[in-house]
Amino acid sequence: MSELLIYQSKGEGELFIQQSAQQLTNRPKPEGDKVTVTLDEKETFQEIDGFGASFTDSAAYLIHQVLDMEQQAEVMTRLFDPSEGIGISVLRNPMGASDYARSIYSYNDRPDGEIDPELKHFSIAHDEEDIIPLLHKARKLNPEVKLFASPWSAPAWMKTSGSMKTGELKKEYYPAFAEYFARYIQAYREKGLDIYAVTPQNEPLYEPSHYPSMKMLAEAQAEFVRDYLKPAFVSHGLHTKILCYDHNWDRPDYPTTVLEQAMEQVDGVAWHWYGGKPSAQSEVFEKFPNKEVHFTEGSGGEWIPPFEQAFSNVMRTGIEILRNHSKSFILWNMALDEQNGPTVPGFGNSTCRGIVQVNQQTRELVYTLDYYALAHFSKIIRPGALRIASESSEEAIRSVAFVNKDASRAVVLFNDSEQEAAVSLKLQGAEIIAFPMPAKSALSIRIPAGH
Repeated sequence: MSELLIYQSKGEGELFIQQSAQQLTNRPKPEGDKVTVTLDEKETFQEIDGFGASFTDSAAYLIHQVLDMEQQAEVMTRLFDPSEGIGISVLRNPMGASDYARSIYSYNDRPDGEIDPELKHFSIAHDEEDIIPLLHKARKLNPEVKLFASPWSAPAWMKTSGSMKTGELKKEYYPAFAEYFARYIQAYREKGLDIYAVTPQNEPLYEPSHYPSMKMLAEAQAEFVRDYLKPAFVSHGLHTKILCYDHNWDRPDYPTTVLEQAMEQVDGVAWHWYGGKPSAQSEVFEKFPNKEVHFTEGSGGEWIPPFEQAFSNVMRTGIEILRNHSKSFILWNMALDEQNGPTVPGFGNSTCRGIVQVNQQTRELVYTLDYYALAHFSKIIRPGALRIASESSEEAIRSVAFVNKDASRAVVLFNDSEQEAAVSLKLQGAEIIAFPMPAKSALSIRIPAGH
């Protein structure tokens, strides 16, 4: 029993604390029926790519420029190192500026009235200052890190608005925008960084006017991917995956339309959590079982202010995201400052929360609840893990389970009730461990092979 690797979170100040099996089981057991969580290795689902967040311009600047070298080494180790840290293994970065950037920029900005359809002025120089150095450090700490990328907007000259804010992609620039993606992937490859997957547009149904955005309806996205983006990848010999949609659970009709119209050119669907329910992932997956499911953005923030509710939200939702076929679970900003920024000029009040907080005034470094919630997944569920069936005799005890490539089993549990529960974890009919779970507590257990 001592071989089990166990981490428990019971509330603020008691986050992701390593426990021995004896420490866990020696506590007084609550009265009442025991809740049984049963694992079934015969029933398998998706393979995991990983867990992570985003090196937005803001996050990369804070870690690379505001922190001193010792702090930077500490935070990168605690984020990416699988042994000394939590082993983050997926990064989803904006292609150009997002809402969390110090300025509005693309990789092909031109003066007003000037166009560049041949992309003669294309450059990723902006990313060479902070983002690319941190990506190399992340990869050195964890060679399994995969890179995803998404634009918040095409360059302004390609759009109906003539601005990085609002507007749609002009039809005559579909070829240029497809080439823009290819150039980005090639430029990163020249820096020793492979882009694993892209989406054509971040949140294509949301068109805010206070930060970079671009409306792209489902039919337009299907045409762009089918007739321009995928052909550009083929012509350049690029094998980067294309994921459609990249928006909320409340519009499963959007990825359904894209997949119906561009089936062969799309590898999967990317989802966000700001509307709808995780079951939308399964709804689309059941129609298109050969297409991958990815969760590419979810931010915590002040709209769920009390600590317990906010931590519970990440745990509960993360488990449900994985139970609904997702190969990844990616939160939003890797780092934000004490004002939840920096944000683009004119953005207004930011309420998002980073994985870590970097205070620009004091240089204090704080690991937020999102760091510890993400740790419950990323520390024990490693890239390449295969999800197996897990069923609880009580709905309030949420669970998700995997078999890692080293044959260890990884189980994440969350007690979503207001009462302590006595839990028994069973595998192939035999009890592995029995323990009490306080209300709203999380538990991650790694069971070694052969146990």
